[in-house]
Amino acid sequence: MSERTLYDKVWERHRVTELPNGQDQLFVGLHLVHEVTSPQAFAMLEERGHDVAFPDRTFATTDHIVPTEADGRERPLVDDEAETMLSALERNTAENGITFFGLDSDRQGITHVVAPELGLSRPGMTVACGDSHTATHGAFGSIGVGVGTSQIRDVLATGCIAADKQRVRRVEVEGELGAGVGAKDVVLKIIGELGVDGGVGHVYEYGGPVIEALGMEGRLAVCNMSIEGGARAGYVNPDETTYEYLRGREYAPEGEAFEERKVYWESLRSDDDAVYDDVVTVDVDGMDPLVTWGVDPGQVIEISEPVPAPDAFTDRTDREAAERAYDHMGVEPGESMLGYDVDVAFLGTCTNGRVSDFAAAARVLEGRTVADDVRALAVPGSETVRAECERRGLDETFIEAGFEWRRAGCSMCLAMNDDALEGEEVCASSSNRNFVGRQGSKDGRTVLMSPGMVAAAAVAGEVADVRKYLDDDRPAGGGVEGVAD
Repeated sequence: MSERTLYDKVWERHRVTELPNGQDQLFVGLHLVHEVTSPQAFAMLEERGHDVAFPDRTFATTDHIVPTEADGRERPLVDDEAETMLSALERNTAENGITFFGLDSDRQGITHVVAPELGLSRPGMTVACGDSHTATHGAFGSIGVGVGTSQIRDVLATGCIAADKQRVRRVEVEGELGAGVGAKDVVLKIIGELGVDGGVGHVYEYGGPVIEALGMEGRLAVCNMSIEGGARAGYVNPDETTYEYLRGREYAPEGEAFEERKVYWESLRSDDDAVYDDVVTVDVDGMDPLVTWGVDPGQVIEISEPVPAPDAFTDRTDREAAERAYDHMGVEPGESMLGYDVDVAFLGTCTNGRVSDFAAAARVLEGRTVADDVRALAVPGSETVRAECERRGLDETFIEAGFEWRRAGCSMCLAMNDDALEGEEVCASSSNRNFVGRQGSKDGRTVLMSPGMVAAAAVAGEVADVRKYLDDDRPAGGGVEGVAD
C-alpha cells in the first residue's frame, strides 16, 4: 500500500477508528448539500430525533433542478417535483442552522463551483457531497468523495462516514500543451489511455510539469473527471498556485492565520520518497484537441485522428462497447469527427463552468456568430462566475454571437430541468459525461470537448478544430496558463 502520500496523510488525520466491519470511520471536514440527494437523509435524521452534528461545516446550494432562464425562477417553480425538492432543502437548512445559497443568493450555483470560489475547499480536507463529482475539490490537495443518501445521513448525524482506503496511483503528465489545448483535453487523454474503469480501487494523484503549470481552474477540471476514469477521487498536491488562489477568499483564513495554515498545508504534500501503488506517465506533448466519438468519456480521440476500428480493441467487452457506440452516434470506423453535424452547443457545468472557461470560448466567438441551425447555451457555474463574466463584458460577446446567456445551474449536463436535448440532436458539450440519455433524450448524442472547441463547433455548425479560430498562440482550453482564473 501507499506510504507518505498526501492521501495517506489526510486519511490518517481524519481517521477516527476502525469499525467492526473493517472499514475506517472517517471524519468529514466539509459537507456539501444540494436539493436532489438530501431530502431523504434529512427525513431519516428527523425520524431518529437527531440534530445535525456540525452545521458550521455544512453548506448547501441548489443546482441540479434549478431553471437557468431568468424568468423561470419565479416561485413556485413550474416543475412541481423541482419545487418540492427546493422547498425541502430550504426548510431543512433553516431548521438545522445550515448556510444555504438559494435562488435569492448572489452565491448560488453548482456545488463544486461555489465551494472552491468561496474558499470553503482547502488543502488537507475531507470533503463529502451527495454527488459523484465531489472529486473536483481534490484540486486543492483535499480528498473529495461522492456519497449516497445513507452516508449523507451519517455525515449530518455524526460528521463521519464509513470508508475503505483506496490504493494511490500517481499520474505523471509530461510534455507541453500547444495552442488550443487545455485541461479538458488533458483529462480526456488520461481517461482515454487508462480507461473508464482504470482507476477502480484507486485515487489518482495528478502531477508532472503539465499539471503544475495549470491554473486552479484547470486543476479543478482535471480532478472533476477522475470519476469518469473510475477513480474514487483525484487530487493535486498544494503549491503556490493553490495558496494564491485561496488568498482573500471569503471563507479562507486571513492574515497571520493564513500563513500559519500554509505551513501546515505544505506539510501535507506527498513526500519526495512517497510510495505509490502504481505510477503511470501520460505524454501530452504535441497533443491535438480531443473529442469523444462514442458514448463514454474513454471513447475519445485527438481531433486529427480517425474513429478507431473494432480490431483496435483487443478486449471483447471494449469491442462490443465500440460497436454500440458506432450505432448510437452514427459514426463509421476510419471517419474523422471533423465535420460531424452539431445541433446544440452547451458551455457550463462543474467541469467547465468557470470564468477562464468562458474567457477561452469568448476568444473564439469574438466577431463571429453561431451557425443558423445551432442552439447555443452559455450557463455559468455560479452567480459569482456570471457576475465576473459580466463585469469583464464576456456576456456581451456570447449574446452578440448568438448564445443564450443563462443563470447558474447544472443545466444540460444531466437535463433535470428544461435544458435538454430533443430527439436525435447532437450536442457539442463541455460537460463530463456522454452517456446515452444523459442530456435528456435517449436518442440524443453528446460529443465532449473543451470550452474553446464548443465555441468553434457553435460557429461552424459542426465539430471543428478550435485552432483555426485562434489568431495567436495563447491557449483556449480553459483553466490554463495565459487565461486568468
